[in-house]
Amino acid sequence: MEQTETVTGPRLTPPHGVAPAIAALMLGTFTIGTGEFGMMGILPAFSHALGISIGQASSVISAYALGVVVGAPVMAIAGARLPRRTILLLLLALFCIGNIGTILFSSLLPIEIMRFITGLPHGAYFGIAALTGASMVERARRGRAISMVLSGIMISTVIGAPLSTFLSQYVPWEVIYGALSVLGLLCVAGVAFLIPADQPQAGLNARSELSAFRNPHVMLTLLTGAIGFGGMFAVYTFLTSALGQVTHLNHWMITLYQVIWGCGMVAGNSFGGAMIDRNLDRTTIFSLIASIIFMLAFWLFLPSSMAMLVVCFFLPAATVILSPAMQARLMDVAGDAQTLAASLNHSAFNIANALGASLGAMLVENGLGLSSVGWGGAILSASGLLIYFITLYVARRHAR
Repeated sequence: MEQTETVTGPRLTPPHGVAPAIAALMLGTFTIGTGEFGMMGILPAFSHALGISIGQASSVISAYALGVVVGAPVMAIAGARLPRRTILLLLLALFCIGNIGTILFSSLLPIEIMRFITGLPHGAYFGIAALTGASMVERARRGRAISMVLSGIMISTVIGAPLSTFLSQYVPWEVIYGALSVLGLLCVAGVAFLIPADQPQAGLNARSELSAFRNPHVMLTLLTGAIGFGGMFAVYTFLTSALGQVTHLNHWMITLYQVIWGCGMVAGNSFGGAMIDRNLDRTTIFSLIASIIFMLAFWLFLPSSMAMLVVCFFLPAATVILSPAMQARLMDVAGDAQTLAASLNHSAFNIANALGASLGAMLVENGLGLSSVGWGGAILSASGLLIYFITLYVARRHAR
């Protein structure tokens, strides 16, 4: 039921309350997040089942990431004239089809194709789910609604991905992705029954969505995320190796520190949502400055197990605030390109993933040591901060 107008479109009233509707959207982000990160954990079992090396098997992860980058703009533009609930249902259905297809094949190439297909709805679902969540609450609670919807992917790093890794020791990898397909169908049911029906906004089409690419405020916001978030991925890519080789933790302790890392992401996402509702710009600046501090702490204190206990919580907690913050800012500046801009936010974070991992690999391979990913990540966060200051300058000049 439409009530009032919000920056993301008409205010909607869920048929069974806001909390169940937000939970349905969050279950979707959890399921998709587990599908993404779970493959990283089961890669040894997956490669063994196919009789190939881990290096060869890792191509399915790259195929998924490519699907995310390609799918975000394509899906957003293709669904420009559709109601958001309809788009969400179609995206979840495609996710289920991709996962079912993944387990039906036993050779690498068709599995790569299915992982690419599974990645296509990722960015668009996250973006449109965030828009839908924000449209069901008043503006003063927008940040908290966005962070709740996006918290599913944070929780997947604490529960979904580690559970997939554990189960891969006892059951075939196909069972895990079959279970994810069933969970995806549950997400379809949740969206169908709990998300309010809406109407496509008048005048919106592919051309209006494409206007995002001509909007400097949108592009600078996306660039902030693509650069500023890269530091966390630079550290996370080499976290296991660094904790084992420099901090000298055993396998079980490394697992514990990884869980603490995931808890930091959940806490930072929740805290960031409340901060965004108070002041979006200060929240973004705080996130990037705190990221710089804790990444430098990673570089300096990596040999200390006690210090790393703190760093492994606060580094991701500080950095992940950037995710809902950039999502909220895009809602403010995207105009008629809400869907595309929101979807591109997750393409930007996948670019950050690739950029951070590549920078970290370059530093380590050039003999600078595993701790160097800390100061390398700090450089990316500082660059993101500089870009955001430019973003604010452009916005203020435009306002004048």
